[in-house]
Amino acid sequence: MAYRSFEELEVWKRACRLAVQVYEALRESRDFALRDQMQRAAISIPSNIAEGAERGSKDFGRFLRVARGLAAELRTQCYIAAKVGLLTPDQMDRFVAELKELSKMLTGLARSLNTEH
Repeated sequence: MAYRSFEELEVWKRACRLAVQVYEALRESRDFALRDQMQRAAISIPSNIAEGAERGSKDFGRFLRVARGLAAELRTQCYIAAKVGLLTPDQMDRFVAELKELSKMLTGLARSLNTEH
């Protein structure tokens, strides 16, 4: 998998878009604890992709696994946020579907790194 910078990675672009969407969806929330936790997790997904890419292939796989774990964390928080009324069922469905897709993309990217060496 050849790329020049993390900004070229589709998984990074999609993770950034999702982070913005999470921020927008929770902008008016007064549940500061869950809102802040979800925003931190959302921001950390593309941040880990970027940091791992810049560190190089040896560390990249580890950072991709962390990003995948954060995607699972945020999925869990989306389920909870919908149950307590912070997210609509439609928002939850869209976020969960995108997070599942991001997890698949992160797994595929990690596998491609392993096959290059």
